[in-house]
Amino acid sequence: MEIDRDHVIQLLREKGKDEKVQHAIDSLPQKVDHEKHAQELEKLGIDPGELLAKAGHGLLG
Repeated sequence: MEIDRDHVIQLLREKGKDEKVQHAIDSLPQKVDHEKHAQELEKLGIDPGELLAKAGHGLLG
């Protein structure tokens, strides 16, 4: 599933990882595939499954 990079940035900020926001902007495409980009997400301290769950929850309401 493709997730907007802004969701990744929002999750980083929620986790207090503001120092990783610029790295996410520089290294991730605008649309992030939680499986294809799993390794990069993990480097940022984000669990791809958690990202998918949060993004899915946001899409549902």
